[in-house]
Amino acid sequence: MSFLLMMVIIFGIMWFFMIRPQQKKQKEIQNFRNNIARGQQIVTAGGIYGTVKDIDEAANTLKVEIANGVCITVDRGSVFASPQPTAK
Repeated sequence: MSFLLMMVIIFGIMWFFMIRPQQKKQKEIQNFRNNIARGQQIVTAGGIYGTVKDIDEAANTLKVEIANGVCITVDRGSVFASPQPTAK
């Protein structure tokens, strides 16, 4: 009986310190992706920085300007964050 109780406690600790924070982070990323707007600065999973120029809801893609006049199309799922401001 004590072995079963110990296993439940270990699973509870693992869930609290490992699984729960990861689920919370995934929800934050999903909310960020769903709330992307035109003109917003983003960073893709590949490390490409750019500005959202157009959003295609049907195809779930974004047109991102990475340089003046240079636009690429990326999947919305590959966007991870807004760039952090750099300290000067």
